[in-house]
Amino acid sequence: MKPNCCFFEDQYLENFHPLTLTRPVYDLRVGIFTLGEKWLHALGIAGQPIRGILRKYLSGVFKEFSSTDSNETVLWLNPRFVPTKKLADHIKQLKTNEGLISDSQLIAANLPHQTHQKWVTEGIDFNDIDTDRFNGSDITVLKNSWELFQINGKQIIHDISLLGKEPIEDTGRYPHALLINYDNIYIEEGAIIEPGAMLYADKGPIYVGKNAHIMAKSVIRGPSAICEKSVVKMGAKIYEDTTIGPVCKVGGEIANVIFHSYSNKSHDGYAGNSVFGQWCNLGADTNTSNLKNNYSTVKVVDWKTNKEYDTGQQFIGTIMGDHSKTGINAMLNTGTLCGVCCNLFSDDYPPKFVPSFSWVSGTDIVPYHFDKAIEAMERMMKRRSVPFTPAYHRMMKDLFQSTSF
Repeated sequence: MKPNCCFFEDQYLENFHPLTLTRPVYDLRVGIFTLGEKWLHALGIAGQPIRGILRKYLSGVFKEFSSTDSNETVLWLNPRFVPTKKLADHIKQLKTNEGLISDSQLIAANLPHQTHQKWVTEGIDFNDIDTDRFNGSDITVLKNSWELFQINGKQIIHDISLLGKEPIEDTGRYPHALLINYDNIYIEEGAIIEPGAMLYADKGPIYVGKNAHIMAKSVIRGPSAICEKSVVKMGAKIYEDTTIGPVCKVGGEIANVIFHSYSNKSHDGYAGNSVFGQWCNLGADTNTSNLKNNYSTVKVVDWKTNKEYDTGQQFIGTIMGDHSKTGINAMLNTGTLCGVCCNLFSDDYPPKFVPSFSWVSGTDIVPYHFDKAIEAMERMMKRRSVPFTPAYHRMMKDLFQSTSF
């Protein structure tokens, strides 16, 4: 019987804000897929609906898990644990009322209907299950947002193996492009590779999704992924460990960055060691600092406490929530956290911590008028034929009302 998967979130949720202000943890993208998509592939049920226990304000935007058959079991999955074949195989063997843990954190549990209902209302209770420890040396568990780009290159390689695709057989389809180590390049149907583009796959694979468009004189180094319907502009430089999510448009210099989907960085400027959500737009010559001048470790602001702490990491650029935008010549400091639906326009560095729905000029922050923010969202989404639903509006309204300036 195929597992009936239900994703859940735990105490690490806020470590992934602002990205997870508008999505469940399972919808975070790393490699080619989201975490939820990876798990369905790993469990052999790719294509099934991805569902989970949702925060109330996300209901209607994402699929909420509902169990109607009292005789069925429910497989609870923690998407912070990145799936491997060994871990997935172990989870497939879980019997009813059995769970798998690592360092006292629940990875998965196979629950009868009654226990599932109890956990939904009362929370996880280890007394309800028999637990086994998973001590695999290759286990990867995400605890902070910047770890997404840190593991991105390996996850691109992993996800290509999940797809089961064959590399291109020769370069005859692209006679005027330069494809180096073409047996490590994977190009889906409908993709366009213009003359003069270079795909350098000597150090890692390159994946080009369906109907993606790689323009002339752009350079892509593997491992990298250009996902479905995305565009790489002329002269762009895409360095290793980068994912351009579906329906994005990028140019300039990009190194070890994840764009989720529907986001644009169409012009020159540098983005490095960063993660951008959906519907972001970086104005011309926007630059992200990812390394401090004194080479010390990067400090970021805790989303919950607003207190700065040392991450112990040397390279962190910008973590930006959905629908946020920069003006031309914007400069983003090392370790910047920018919330949902912010406008950053200035010839100076904005603060390193920008609350959602902020209008930022220099160090001045004022609230973004909600109706104006919604108008901008609707216009941007309409350009991509994506409906702005009542549920999406409710989600944004809830976030706006909960934001403190």
